[in-house]
Amino acid sequence: MADPLEMLRATIRSAADALRDGASDSVAPTLERPPKPELGDYSTNAAMLLAPAFGQAPREVAERLREELDARLAGSVERVEVAGPGFVNLFLADRWHREGLAALLDAGDAFGRGTPDRSERVLIEFVSANPTGPLTVAAGRGAAYGDALARLLELAGHDVEREYLLNDVGGQVRRFAESIAARMQGREPPDDGYRGHYVAELARDLAAGADPADLDRLARGGTEAMRARIEATLERFGVRFDTWFSERSLHERGEIPAAIEHLRARGHVYEREGAIWLRTSEFDDDKDRVLVRSDGEPTYFAADIAYHRDKLERGAERMIDPVGADHHGYVPRMRAAIAALGHDPDQYEAPIMQFVRLVEGGERARMSKRKGEFAALDDLIDDIGVDASRFFMLQRSHDTALDLDLELARRQSQDNPVYYVQYAHARIASILRKAVAEGRAAAAADGGAADEAALAQAARADGALAAPAEPAERALVRQLLELPAEAGGAAERRAPHRLVAYATASAADFHAFYRDCQVVGAPEGVEQARLAICVAAKRVIARTLDLLGVSAPERM
Repeated sequence: MADPLEMLRATIRSAADALRDGASDSVAPTLERPPKPELGDYSTNAAMLLAPAFGQAPREVAERLREELDARLAGSVERVEVAGPGFVNLFLADRWHREGLAALLDAGDAFGRGTPDRSERVLIEFVSANPTGPLTVAAGRGAAYGDALARLLELAGHDVEREYLLNDVGGQVRRFAESIAARMQGREPPDDGYRGHYVAELARDLAAGADPADLDRLARGGTEAMRARIEATLERFGVRFDTWFSERSLHERGEIPAAIEHLRARGHVYEREGAIWLRTSEFDDDKDRVLVRSDGEPTYFAADIAYHRDKLERGAERMIDPVGADHHGYVPRMRAAIAALGHDPDQYEAPIMQFVRLVEGGERARMSKRKGEFAALDDLIDDIGVDASRFFMLQRSHDTALDLDLELARRQSQDNPVYYVQYAHARIASILRKAVAEGRAAAAADGGAADEAALAQAARADGALAAPAEPAERALVRQLLELPAEAGGAAERRAPHRLVAYATASAADFHAFYRDCQVVGAPEGVEQARLAICVAAKRVIARTLDLLGVSAPERM
């Protein structure tokens, strides 16, 4: 579809280019909402960016730009004004709002979908918690973030694969097997073992067919059982992976020595003191890193290099690995390894996930039915539900610590932000059902809900769509039209929390529209236009919630 806001941005850019006429480098002006409604619907800083090249005061350049935009946007703006130090403020006409609403309705499910200059094959590896215990709330934040980011990148036009790395070998898996064996024999697990109640459950489940002395078999059986449990929790949470990649498979296929030999052939490996080292310091790491210890054991870093080499060989053009804050120092060495493999280190991204703390009554809450052993994601879902869990986890930027207020998340009121947004969607559905009940809209084939497609089509037929004239109508239409830019920006910046803010603002604008504008029973023409606005708002809010992995209920 022709994105009305992007067309407005393009007009501003072309007007700025016409003014500079080669006198300066091209500028990238912003288009933003002014802080006060009386300053217009949108404002641009283009004149202030151009002024230095012209050697003129920004307001003088702004006046020239005002004249240029007035001519180029004739019919789409009521007026263009210069304000402050050189801002150019646009007051959009009713016609622009009508045409924007029509474009949104015409786009249907395609509204918000991006067309990137170059579509990439993106592999997002996220969660990847060790299969030695149930998923924690912290892992849940990573799941909510990774899945929302994957949805945003798909909407932006990229080919996205979701992957979970199963760390099913190594010291932690051996300790897990030893803990199961101890429980099978009626003993306490070792001091560095796993003591959760789930270990005793696994010991009972595995007792019939396993010898406590066969640690390898216990390791396989235990990690397979935990993988199934983790997958069930994630399925419940609305997160599905395309690939479950076993770290064990790297060892069994000889991928780790193969990766080391590849690095050696490229001249980046050397031996010292019986160990094998990678010259990561040549690629902006602070020091070289060990690949194989002097006892012949490969390091976790070596396995991770082999894993990312495998990703690249499978065709990944961009690898996004959200990691915990404790892995912050790991990122430079991994980028160095990607470069040493012969690839662009910018193909690798590692958003840093900060911790989440559960709060109740202003104090830290214990969220476990299992003797307070850990904050389990399943327990959080049992308490506040999937929708609240995902929405609250995505409210803040992933690199900011999050306090999740359990009392607020439980409330069935508009104080609860997810309830507030979902209620807007349900209220729209109620308005449309009322329109059907009063014979003002056709019912869908499956019952009392409105035929939204027919409503949208009827509103546009023969110019029947009245131009939104009330301030609340116009504000809502502009807000809805910002979805493509908001979703695209959230994908580009790897920032799903921006969409939470957008959903909340969209709900607020709808609630204001509902308060100020009668829909069913409004004058002829106006009623159809407002029903069309309701259809558009319902679609946008539902799409936004879906990108966050949150449901859009028809009734509440």
